[in-house]
Amino acid sequence: MKINIISKKHNQYPPYLLEIAHPPKQLYCLGEPLDNYTPSVTIVGSRKLSNYGKDATYRLAYDLAQAGVTIVSGLALGADGIAHQAALDAKGRTIAILAGGLDSIHPRTHRNLAINILKQKGTILSEYPEGTAPLKQNFVARNRLVAGISDIVIVTEATEASGSLITARFAIEQNKSVCAVPGPINSPGSIGTNNLLKSGAHVVTEAQDVLNLLGIESEAKAHQQVFGDTKEEQIIIDLMRSGITVLEELQQKSDLEPAIFSQTITMLEISSKIRPLGAAHWTLS
Repeated sequence: MKINIISKKHNQYPPYLLEIAHPPKQLYCLGEPLDNYTPSVTIVGSRKLSNYGKDATYRLAYDLAQAGVTIVSGLALGADGIAHQAALDAKGRTIAILAGGLDSIHPRTHRNLAINILKQKGTILSEYPEGTAPLKQNFVARNRLVAGISDIVIVTEATEASGSLITARFAIEQNKSVCAVPGPINSPGSIGTNNLLKSGAHVVTEAQDVLNLLGIESEAKAHQQVFGDTKEEQIIIDLMRSGITVLEELQQKSDLEPAIFSQTITMLEISSKIRPLGAAHWTLS
């Protein structure tokens, strides 16, 4: 695909980026133009998410995208990739901002994800020309754009030294609303998000919290409307609502025979009531 170059004077240059410190002189863009992508929310977090973090990231991104919100992230491993994929699964729009030239997708394992973003009328952009390697310092600079391009920034799970906290700091400097998902007080992966909350970030436990900040009314709360067609399906759905989403633990808690359990999981997936997140971890659709 042709890489489009958007200067600061171009009408497709995101107006939010004109308001940040040191806006890029030009942007390199693949996919849909950026003249109509709001409301938008940036979702970031750890590269090594816990099952709790995976579920929180996917649910928020999926529900927000389903409500018509554009999901922005950095295409990195962990929270970024899950947020982009959830937006695609919801048939929504997503924007990925890279730390290098658009001629080389980084990480390489997310090349197919990048292709799917473009296929689904999303956008991939960078402030760096073709041939620019994703150097370490570029990622910090990229984070100011990841924060600056959206209405709100959400951190779903972060250690005390997580790079996603840099994005949150940029958002604060840019007078953006910062949100965080609370986590267990004994989890190292939630120290960063819990510290954000203690510093005044908005508490987010569901998409409606973010929609309220955006002034958008949700048409439905999808997870509350998921019901099983059989007694066995309802048992698994109720367990997942209680926070149990690992396949092995679901089977143990359900007390269902292995064959019945496997058949029930299959039917729940076929009917789009649950979705796999990888590593034998599932979430309600």
